Amino acid sequence: MTFRGTFEHTLDAKHRLTIPAKFRGALANGVVLAAAHEVEQGAPRCVGIWTPDAYDGFTTSTLAGLNPSSPRARELKRFFFNASFDTELDSANRVMIPPHLIRYAALDKEVVVTGSGECLEVWDRAQYTRNFEEVLTRIPEIAASLGDTA
Repeated sequence: MTFRGTFEHTLDAKHRLTIPAKFRGALANGVVLAAAHEVEQGAPRCVGIWTPDAYDGFTTSTLAGLNPSSPRARELKRFFFNASFDTELDSANRVMIPPHLIRYAALDKEVVVTGSGECLEVWDRAQYTRNFEEVLTRIPEIAASLGDTA
């Protein structure tokens, strides 16, 4: 399934998030909650919601070709697997976001759930709004650079 769309939600007092209805079937067999791997220093952080197979595929492809003994490969591997958690939807179609990930993404009660292709992302609502507005100003530059090989 390709995850698309933007949905405003709130976290309850126990940091549980209700999954948007259209994605519940895709996540019915398990969920991986993971710290998003932001590549730009200072970029706002979010929490990824993945199917287990998609997360395993992502981490495998990202780590492929790296010398597994290299310090960078070990750091990436630790990040991917120390900052991810296996869970399931509860009977009310919610997931509990662990405190570690709440802190990582600076999530408050008001959040936005966004489709990001292979996963969903959970953003602090104010942070998402600021980031999205900034990205919108760079879309022409980003699109123009896609053909560049330099």
